[in-house]
Amino acid sequence: MNGAQAAIALVIVTGIACLLGVLAVIPIGGADMPVVVSLLNSYSGIAAAMAGFVINNSLLIAAGALVGASGLILTNLMCKAMNRSLLNVLVGGFGATASSAGGGGKSEYKNVKTAAPEEAAMILEDATSVIFVPGYGMAVAQAQHVVKELGKEMEKRGAVVRYAIHPVAGRMPGHMNVLLAEADVPYEQLWEMERINSEFKNTDVAVIIGANDVVNPAAIDDPQSPIAGMPILMSHEARTVLMVKRSLSPGYAGIKNPLFERDNTLMCFGDGKAFLEEVLKELKSA
Repeated sequence: MNGAQAAIALVIVTGIACLLGVLAVIPIGGADMPVVVSLLNSYSGIAAAMAGFVINNSLLIAAGALVGASGLILTNLMCKAMNRSLLNVLVGGFGATASSAGGGGKSEYKNVKTAAPEEAAMILEDATSVIFVPGYGMAVAQAQHVVKELGKEMEKRGAVVRYAIHPVAGRMPGHMNVLLAEADVPYEQLWEMERINSEFKNTDVAVIIGANDVVNPAAIDDPQSPIAGMPILMSHEARTVLMVKRSLSPGYAGIKNPLFERDNTLMCFGDGKAFLEEVLKELKSA
């Protein structure tokens, strides 16, 4: 094969690879994309290992195998956390049924109650137990440090403070752990989903910062929901829920969240960091 033929073959193979990549992810629903990203990372490691065999590079083989194996392990963990099989993710997807569940637009919600920073501070002022539920919105707002400061302020007031960690909160397992560790939140205050869920019903206030799908009660209340059967944090069982969120927009799954309409939920609209800074300011001045 001469140079021209090799170049043509490379272009053809590249085109086929691009087409395969597009066709493989088109059926995937929005909420499943973190799983797919993890799987594609694994594929990249496997490809690197194969390239290592071709050029007889032991280091590339070892590094590629490590990336491929870790990506597969991570993908499996995320599928278990969502209570779904990898096959269901790849050929089913939330996107296939999201339209029937509603997109969670503003017009779909009724009787939504809101709270300003002053009202949220008043609620927290009397709380003896608080569970913070971090989500991707906290990461976007870079609010982990103010969350930690708010937790410290509540501890000074005698409240029991914990942080509920869902396995797939954020964009991959461990995302919230890393952010909270960066803010020096004590490790013993980070509670995994299986351990914290029984505590919500005895908790005065659950403060949700940017989480959505992982606290959506439709997963357990609505058998027809695209996320039915997915394990969630039972934050709706707390006496009061403060939902810190920019708007009523849906989460990654693209579906309505009935938690927004619950009698014990107060929507705290605004940037997570800015809103909690105002709440902290109000608490300190009280």
